[in-house]
Amino acid sequence: MSIPFTLNGTPITWDGSATDRLLDVLRAEFTCTGVKCGCNEGECGACSVILDGQLVNSCMVAMGRVWDSEITTIEGFRETEAFQILDRTFAETGAVQCGFCTPGMIIAAACLLQRNPSPTAAEIREALSGNLCRCTGYNAIISAVDRAAKEGCRP
Repeated sequence: MSIPFTLNGTPITWDGSATDRLLDVLRAEFTCTGVKCGCNEGECGACSVILDGQLVNSCMVAMGRVWDSEITTIEGFRETEAFQILDRTFAETGAVQCGFCTPGMIIAAACLLQRNPSPTAAEIREALSGNLCRCTGYNAIISAVDRAAKEGCRP
């Protein structure tokens, strides 16, 4: 089956099964390795992408669902000014330890800041609640997103 979609701003027509997972296709066929496979159950957020403006776990999305959709991975988002701000604030606050969760956290933060440019700490925690981190204890991540918002990060 030929499935048309846009990946990081580039129109694509992908040939394969509509039941293949978006996560697997992104990693194997488009080398989007920032999209991580953490749990395979939609629980950890390591595979987060933006699908038609919404944060989704790509491990839970069948390719048939992406027909005529726009997908942004961390590879596409890193070309933006908003990424530059989030990247810097994550580094400055010590929000990155092993880095496995970082792409998903940044994508989730971007989705939050797009719809709410001035979130409270509680709103940041809620927005990132679908993303697990085993290293930082979350406080540094919350601080990084708060700092990015205060610096005017607008994805």
